[in-house]
Amino acid sequence: MEWLDVVDDQGNPTGETVERTKAHQKGIRHRTAHVWLMREHQGKVEILLQKRSAGKDSHPGCYDISSAGHIPAGVDWLSSARRELLEELGLKAEEKEFVYCGQRKIYWKDNFYGKLFVDNQISNVYCLWRDVEPEQLKLQPEEVEEVCWMSLDDCREAVCKGSIPNCISMEELEMLPRTFKY
Repeated sequence: MEWLDVVDDQGNPTGETVERTKAHQKGIRHRTAHVWLMREHQGKVEILLQKRSAGKDSHPGCYDISSAGHIPAGVDWLSSARRELLEELGLKAEEKEFVYCGQRKIYWKDNFYGKLFVDNQISNVYCLWRDVEPEQLKLQPEEVEEVCWMSLDDCREAVCKGSIPNCISMEELEMLPRTFKY
């Protein structure tokens, strides 16, 4: 079982905890950390997309954020972001490397495997500038099927047109240009 902090509308723990499955059954607000790997390649900004494994509890087989995950009860945002990056992609990073992009409030309902799935989360969004080739990463097969680099502009277009299976938020993609270092 994975226990999560129940949080207020700013992402602050209330002192209550909830089991992850129950949080998604009942729509109880919790926290996640999202990390976008970015690089400059051939004059364009690229982002690393992960393709979610087919067995995921939501959005199986869809392209998504480079690395993301629920924040366990009692853990802070950046510690969780670092842990997820290491678990999902095998990539180590120091807290000082993460660039804070903003916070998102997410609420949506969908059905997966014949069951209602309610996501009610507060997410801190970070980017990490790192030029690494996909074959250098150690993917966690339960979470990530594959990864690929895509230009930020091409990703925006693909998400808008629905030309790739994805669960990427345009709101989140629009947070990223604020972090450009050049």
